[in-house]
Amino acid sequence: MNERSAHVKAAHEEYIFPCAKPLYDEPIVAVEAKGVKLIDAEGDEYLDLIAGILTTSIGHCHPVVIDRVSEQMKKLGHTSTLYITENQVNAGKELASIAPGKLKSTFFTNSGTEAVETAITLAQCHTDRQEIIVLRNGYSGRSVLASNMTGHGPWRPTTSVIPFLKYAMSPYPYRSPFDPEDEKLGEKMAQDIEDVIRTTTNGKPAAFFAETIQGVGGFVVPPKGYFQKAAEIIRSYGGLFISDEVQAGFGRTGDKWFGIEHWGVEPDIMVMAKGIANGAPVGATITRPEIAASWTAKTFSTYGGNPISMAAMEATLEVMKQENTPALSAKRGKQLRAGLDALYQKYHWIGEVRGMGLMQGIELVEDRNGKTPSPAKAKAFIESAKAEKLLVGAGGLDGHVIRIAPSMLISEAETDDAIERLNRTCQRVNDM
Repeated sequence: MNERSAHVKAAHEEYIFPCAKPLYDEPIVAVEAKGVKLIDAEGDEYLDLIAGILTTSIGHCHPVVIDRVSEQMKKLGHTSTLYITENQVNAGKELASIAPGKLKSTFFTNSGTEAVETAITLAQCHTDRQEIIVLRNGYSGRSVLASNMTGHGPWRPTTSVIPFLKYAMSPYPYRSPFDPEDEKLGEKMAQDIEDVIRTTTNGKPAAFFAETIQGVGGFVVPPKGYFQKAAEIIRSYGGLFISDEVQAGFGRTGDKWFGIEHWGVEPDIMVMAKGIANGAPVGATITRPEIAASWTAKTFSTYGGNPISMAAMEATLEVMKQENTPALSAKRGKQLRAGLDALYQKYHWIGEVRGMGLMQGIELVEDRNGKTPSPAKAKAFIESAKAEKLLVGAGGLDGHVIRIAPSMLISEAETDDAIERLNRTCQRVNDM
């Protein structure tokens, strides 16, 4: 460890909350990055397959984003929502152009947590109801409301309970009590939403809220038919369907702009963040105009929709459209998945490979037949990947799922390189 690394790590321990814990036993001090390459304070270069938790969607320090933000900072940096800016209007217009169906009206905030909070309050305003159905194994953010919505014990920092939140079964086929090969699996799992409504609510829910692919939960992809049935159920009780695209949005799942489009369901409200602006702090809640009009109380977001973040979002969406990130994610995702499937065939401690596009998960187990989660294997995998100068993420209730989600502009050669490093990583784990 050089002097620079040692100084930064010591300062981190002294001045930063200990709950903001770095991933590795010997943390990486990041100092520079471009595209899918990240350089640490030691001068080592890593291939980044987690993209700042699915945030540097078009790669680190994309020149178009850098130029646009630099130009904007010289002209207008902040106004709050008391004034209209072209940046915010243009960003909203661009978002509406790719959003499903009639989703058109957007409220900008700074993060996914705030986008979620906005969506829940809006649904309650529109329906004049309170109760919200959320999913076990889901993750929604770090505010009091969002952390209570999170059906994932390790990410709930307090013992507070919000009575209007009700938790339905996670659509997690690998750990389902049902036959994973059942053609009606999606409908059967969604039926639990109605059971929750009938047994734990007053029968008048405001909304059903769900990630289209559970991110922190371990890149869990719902079975076919699930969202169609879920939307049908919540609407039959007069509630709204809120789709969380914070991680799955903007082409990452391949072929479609948003994950929910793969199931042919149009949400009533949709939330986004992370990759929407390639690392600039932007959260967005989009809905139909008549639902947006239901919020009649005063509100604003001091930094939400600020000109600099909006410039970053405009530039990011521009690049995404030019490069066609849905098509790119599908192509590179197919290449990546072939490599991961080969690893599954080779190593018995890989319980399942799953995902869509460039959002792929590897569930690690002690025994494939018993499906016992293996956080120890996951830890060994993450550290071994680091030794191969490869950055991956972790997820799952037991921290036993490896998450892979690189920039959507990763090249064919870089994907081949990633697969080779993943092969070497698995061999390291297997030899332990």
